Amino acid sequence: MTVVRDLLGRPLRDLRISVTDRCNFRCTYCMPREAFGPDHKYVPRDQLLSFDEIVSVAAAFTALGARKIRITGGEPLLRKGVVDLVARIAAVPGVEDLTLSTNGALLAGKAAALAEAGLDRVTVSLDALDDPTFRAMSDVELGAATVLEAIDAAAAAGLAPVKVNAVVRRGVNEHAVLELADRFRGTGHILRFIEYMDVGATNGWRLDDVATAEEILAAVHEAFPLEAVEPNYPGEAAGRFRYVDGRGEIGVIASVTRPFCGSCTRARVSAEGVLYTCLFASSGADLRSAMRLGRDMGEVVAGVWASRGDRYSELRSTAPRLAVPVEMSHIGG
Repeated sequence: MTVVRDLLGRPLRDLRISVTDRCNFRCTYCMPREAFGPDHKYVPRDQLLSFDEIVSVAAAFTALGARKIRITGGEPLLRKGVVDLVARIAAVPGVEDLTLSTNGALLAGKAAALAEAGLDRVTVSLDALDDPTFRAMSDVELGAATVLEAIDAAAAAGLAPVKVNAVVRRGVNEHAVLELADRFRGTGHILRFIEYMDVGATNGWRLDDVATAEEILAAVHEAFPLEAVEPNYPGEAAGRFRYVDGRGEIGVIASVTRPFCGSCTRARVSAEGVLYTCLFASSGADLRSAMRLGRDMGEVVAGVWASRGDRYSELRSTAPRLAVPVEMSHIGG
């Protein structure tokens, strides 16, 4: 195995592969309906990476040191044959942790098959427990119960611990923080609160809308005392905190107020095969064209990563963007 490092000495450890840019939710912080309406043009299906190409990409990354692979979207469970794809990626030498991010709408019916195919865990989005707030965040007619049922199904299938991600937006779902904490305490699942981020150009992000990690942790700590925990591994995005009474832990992803660029080891490949080296990137490297021209994927990826110097979150307040960033729905979270 060749370990490749970027310009800041960060190794390549995590790969997130988007398998579709389509989604059946219209979350206001990711795919707001006014920008992603009926006339929105998705990536044509014939331009998506094929399963053979996705597996080739995964193999190239693991040969360079990647050990964690996450399947993302859009909503990845919309991709036809995704269970078969999971099985193929799970068989790639070097893959130690294979996970999938989902909104949960289709998960209950697929959880057992995904586990049998070799998926290790799932991360499920759930921004509130009460239906009015859940719908205000996700802009769908479904209720939160659908997602809760999916989490139970995933756990029953062995896809545990389930990570439950909640984006917190000031003035919209701050009240849900304690409700979510109380709901998942003692369940074995890991609830993670995410600061509302300026990903893409369509979600109307303002700093004033960010409920900070400090505020979130203070609210939870007051009700359920917390203590900090060491990261599970170098480069872990979420700060970890466990309940003093031993009833589990929560995480906080604070990209806005506590940037972790210095330890970021994640690469992202979009559904049509563009490699992005930062969640907030404006452009990337076209792996699909390189593959179809017969170029060596290991050399291409190593070259891109070796020239990587991204640290947008650290520079957010001092270096305004010069280009339109890619949408989160296009490259996964």
